[in-house]
Amino acid sequence: ARFHGGVRVPSSTTENIAYRQRQQLNEQAKQRIARAVAKAVPENCSLIINIGTTTEAIARELLRHKGLRVITNNLNVAAILSDNPDCEVIVAGGVVRSRDRGIVGEATVDFIAQFKVDIALIGISAIEADGTLRDFDYREVTVARAIIEHSREVWLAADHSKFNRPAMVELARLDQIDVLYTDAEPPEPFPALLAEAGVTCHVAVP
Repeated sequence: ARFHGGVRVPSSTTENIAYRQRQQLNEQAKQRIARAVAKAVPENCSLIINIGTTTEAIARELLRHKGLRVITNNLNVAAILSDNPDCEVIVAGGVVRSRDRGIVGEATVDFIAQFKVDIALIGISAIEADGTLRDFDYREVTVARAIIEHSREVWLAADHSKFNRPAMVELARLDQIDVLYTDAEPPEPFPALLAEAGVTCHVAVP
């Protein structure tokens, strides 16, 4: 296991860190990423926002945006953005996971398949050196795949700890992503992989 700021980080490919620990892990980095993403999100657009502590940080930064239509499978995101009177929030149906209030399952995939939005804002558990984006829960991955498929642009928000981290289930490849927001220059071999995949990388510095 590795340690980040007193939080134990398992190196398991099958088990993610507990939700409350993830909320504290790299919190300042996530806030910087969230501010950079929100600054780039235009007003009067449609979004899909998925499960994750980074995407929840993004939602908090969107509270003053106008004219947003947001589809989400994250009850925390829905609760945050419901405080924005100029944002219509649409919650996907499915099974609610008690540990992080994410919504997953076949019903969620079918619900998302009805839409085509301007931008997907997605978080991820791991980016491996072979250019794959990975996560731990197969049901969550199937929903994330549907989100990517039904979005005109895909923006990935991932802090530095996600690079070279193992996870079991392949979600997508870098060439399915349009923009990456992170908090530090990606380590080798990722700069070349990102360039080859045509991904624009934004580093949110302090």
